[in-house]
Amino acid sequence: MGFRIASVRHVEKPWGVSDLGCWATNVRDGRLIGEVWFEAAGEKTAELLVKVLWTGKALSVQVHPDDAYAHSIGLPNGKTEAWYILSAAPNAKVAVGLNARLTRGELQAVIGDGSIAAHLAWRTVSADETIFIPAGTIHAIGAGIVLFEIQQSSDTTFRIFDPDHGRTLDIEHAVAAAHAEPAEVQMQPNQLSDERLLLVSSPHFIFERLTLPPGSVWRLQADQQTWVFCQSGSAQVDDDTFTAGTVIVGREGSAEIRVGSDGITCLVAYPGRGGPAANLLSR
Repeated sequence: MGFRIASVRHVEKPWGVSDLGCWATNVRDGRLIGEVWFEAAGEKTAELLVKVLWTGKALSVQVHPDDAYAHSIGLPNGKTEAWYILSAAPNAKVAVGLNARLTRGELQAVIGDGSIAAHLAWRTVSADETIFIPAGTIHAIGAGIVLFEIQQSSDTTFRIFDPDHGRTLDIEHAVAAAHAEPAEVQMQPNQLSDERLLLVSSPHFIFERLTLPPGSVWRLQADQQTWVFCQSGSAQVDDDTFTAGTVIVGREGSAEIRVGSDGITCLVAYPGRGGPAANLLSR
């Protein structure tokens, strides 16, 4: 198939917001929306899950399993993910990994006494940063952030600490799955061409940013399921209008992109087999 507009599913969260801004259509029933999931209509399975998150409050401290641990408890796969910060309030923070290595017993102790947040490696974030979260990395997202997330297709989350939300914790699995140590050094973006910036390359997914100039025309090629999120600008993709907050998805096909007068910036994700796709984009 070629590319087509992905369907959208609003997901209510206790830390969500009522105003989704320019990246999604607001709901009108007063619900707090924390996530919008993008889905390929007519396809029951996908290797990747694509979302946008809005954080009106801080999220839980949590960890996701890697493939090996997921398999050991009967799950099909783990959950490695990456975030691209779309916007962030002044001094908005995320935590990625711990500020020092802990033994499993020490990790259980700081979870038990509620001091785990003080052991996290917090950092301030701003728009257009990319953050890679390998499975097993203890992490948290603070309030005031909108981010695009690409991840393995799994919704498995082990919560360690959940401020003000009162949801169930899963400490036994969390401790078993966690790497109780500082996070890996973040990848540096790599310019593949004038238009393509490689953000993350992992065995699970490739994550890129495309920046296409006003009035240009391109051929976008998908050799496997490929997700494209419009961050800013607009384009005509075959017969569909592609604007900020929209996702198109394709598998084993191509589409013509006619870029609008303001240019367009897109985030692209596809499975990581073989590294960056050589024929993803051509003029």
